[in-house]
Amino acid sequence: MTIQLGQVAPDFEADTTEGRIRFHEWLGTSWGVLFSHPKDFTPVCTTELGETARLKPEFDARGVKVIGLSVDTLDRHAGWDADIAETQGTAVNFPMIADPDKHVAGLYGMVHPDADPSITVRTVFVIDPAKKVRLFMVYPPSTGRNFDEIIRVIDSLQLTDRAKVATPVNWRPGGKAIIPPSISDEQAKSLFPQGWKADRPYLRWVDVK
Repeated sequence: MTIQLGQVAPDFEADTTEGRIRFHEWLGTSWGVLFSHPKDFTPVCTTELGETARLKPEFDARGVKVIGLSVDTLDRHAGWDADIAETQGTAVNFPMIADPDKHVAGLYGMVHPDADPSITVRTVFVIDPAKKVRLFMVYPPSTGRNFDEIIRVIDSLQLTDRAKVATPVNWRPGGKAIIPPSISDEQAKSLFPQGWKADRPYLRWVDVK
């Protein structure tokens, strides 16, 4: 299955390290990050899960629930958790989906046969409170993800939804945003009473919080 931006994320039921869930119900009104791991007891995944656990307060502050997935079973997840806590210094503090039949992986297109038909590639889906897919990224099994970038994108999505702006290249929270071309100057006067700087008619910079 090919997931496209703006689609409703497929719902599913699955066993996790924190009990059986129905995905949409588990998300509730939160944002969500669903990310897959090729296999349990693999080195790159171990570092990623430790980093995600360390960053949980950052996700919590943004109203984001995080859930991982691999094609291994719950008993293997449990054994791996102990290794992650010992080697990474942070215990896993979010659920991990057990997907041995690759049902969820199939729904989300996480298995790429030309890469390896037996495991999932490293996919990341950011899902908004309306259950719509707002971002997906795919990494090869050999490359660990940059979770600072995932948080940066969530910050951008939440700001642009709230303030009706866009964010420029390398934007970070606190940086100047852009007024989209779809908003006329007349509309912008109402939306941005603080004013803006126009480098071009289509390139208008504005400070928003």
